[in-house]
Amino acid sequence: PYYVDLKQNLFLEASLHSSDSNLVVFVDTCVASPDPHNFEIQTYDLIRHGCVKDSTYSSYYSPHSSAARFSFSAFSFINQHPSVYLKCELVVCKERDYSSRCYQGCASRYKRTVSS
Repeated sequence: PYYVDLKQNLFLEASLHSSDSNLVVFVDTCVASPDPHNFEIQTYDLIRHGCVKDSTYSSYYSPHSSAARFSFSAFSFINQHPSVYLKCELVVCKERDYSSRCYQGCASRYKRTVSS
């Protein structure tokens, strides 16, 4: 475990270790939960589908495209749970493939109506 104070800024980096230097890492989704085994019930979105959901979330420049850097402010789940667990989904794409998910940014998904 990593112990932090409430509202302390947490800085994270996710990096890809590969012999292919033409890869890019993109943070697609990061979800927090008080239960390390359940990220479906009582969760809190920091970022979802590339769209920032938490006002304290910030992404940072990385000199290496194979690394993604971000931060957020530590929080608790209504002081009922002693721990908060984080689950992040990252996407790996070819560098300069502008049609790939890594270059789309926030991907809002809308439901379409079904016509007769």
